[in-house]
Amino acid sequence: MRFVLGFLSGLLGMLAGWFALAILVASLAGPDRDGGIAMGAFFEIGPVGGVVGFVIGVWLFIKKGIVREGVSPPDAALPTAAARLARTRISRPFAIAILALAGGLAWLGWYELIRSPYLTHGFMTLNLQFKLPSGSPLPSDVKDVHIDVWEGDRQTDVMLGELWHGHEGDRQVILASTTLSMKTSTRTVILELPGLAQQTWQLDLSSDPDPTAGYTRWRVPGSGSSATVEMNFRLSADR
Repeated sequence: MRFVLGFLSGLLGMLAGWFALAILVASLAGPDRDGGIAMGAFFEIGPVGGVVGFVIGVWLFIKKGIVREGVSPPDAALPTAAARLARTRISRPFAIAILALAGGLAWLGWYELIRSPYLTHGFMTLNLQFKLPSGSPLPSDVKDVHIDVWEGDRQTDVMLGELWHGHEGDRQVILASTTLSMKTSTRTVILELPGLAQQTWQLDLSSDPDPTAGYTRWRVPGSGSSATVEMNFRLSADR
């Protein structure tokens, strides 16, 4: 049991030291457009903090996690300091703290694992179509089109290619796509265009959705919107 707790204490120290040093270096380096500094800080400099943190974690367990007590031998005539024997035990508060932290991190890791896309269909492509009101023109510049897709509390990158618009009859249609990669019960699409109020849709998908056979039916935004922009989508999978 002591070995297990000592090892867990070292692992927690390693994680703390690794992330702390990596974050410190990345913060001191300043903004980084391509993420190279952050990656280098995490994978090249972070391990140094991990080694130091592991040693500190084991040292803390030896110093704080093991309590030394003195007991008198049964045949001792007088319980003098010289006659007392040293006995050690594990500190219960320290053990509870270590197990709670390790259990919490393990649960968080498992929670992220079961939300990952690698257990089912892989990364999924979400193609979106927005049909503008009859007679409404397209924005003059694609930069005026703002589309946000949220997977729970995570925002995805929405792409509008060179062929970012089409039409259906006299109604203009905006085309966009993004990648879904998380398992979540809430997915939200938000559209902002010049001259129109913000439009919001909740996608009726399960937390682990299957690909759709084609585009869904056209649907209007949620309650509270007076515009007649309609949206539909198609979901396809990597595998």
